[in-house]
Amino acid sequence: MEAQSYVSIRQIRNQEKLAIFLALIAGYIDATGLIKWKTYVSFMSGNTTQLGAAFFSDKFGTVITSFTVIAGFFIGIYAGTCLSLWKQNKNPILIFCLVSGNLIFYSIIDYFYNINSVLSISIVGFAMGLMNTIVTSVGNQKVNTDFVTGTLNNLARNTAMLTMTKDKAEKKASRSNAIHLLLLWIGFFSGAFAAPFLLDDLGKWTLILPALLLIICGLYISKFNSKN
Repeated sequence: MEAQSYVSIRQIRNQEKLAIFLALIAGYIDATGLIKWKTYVSFMSGNTTQLGAAFFSDKFGTVITSFTVIAGFFIGIYAGTCLSLWKQNKNPILIFCLVSGNLIFYSIIDYFYNINSVLSISIVGFAMGLMNTIVTSVGNQKVNTDFVTGTLNNLARNTAMLTMTKDKAEKKASRSNAIHLLLLWIGFFSGAFAAPFLLDDLGKWTLILPALLLIICGLYISKFNSKN
């Protein structure tokens, strides 16, 4: 029992580290998309709002870009979920490789042929949707690494439960969940904060950095799983 409990604690800590790392990458890519294409590539609430408003303001360019990135993100989540449910898929880093390969392939093609913004956001939006399926929970707490609306919502709820409950078990669980969610938000914010500085230096190679980080992260997860 103690050994199982120790493994479970290690798994939760590993999930937490991975979720924060992915949130940092997501914040970086989302900020890059906003700067380069004036579109969120992971924040679909904002894109949906823009899509609805653009229908009645004759902004057909916004309609096209918003619909394209929403569709790409949706297909990415669908594909990632199907891969995670596919019983023959026993490779824990497959989605890491797919997202990383997508970003590397896009960066190389864009460097030589200058891909237009609509195709760019569809490709990157698809990659973000895929990445959002890598970590869906930390312990018992559901998380989203690609957008922070749900994270802030759950953070506020857990903070309220921590404040109001008198049950020690509930208080402990709420405190743990609140810490996980706060770190997740900080990770996303940090990635978004760093993007403008690195974008000036890396230019069209700006997405190579998160691609390489994903490969390193995937190798770490593979090594962790092999030990357990």
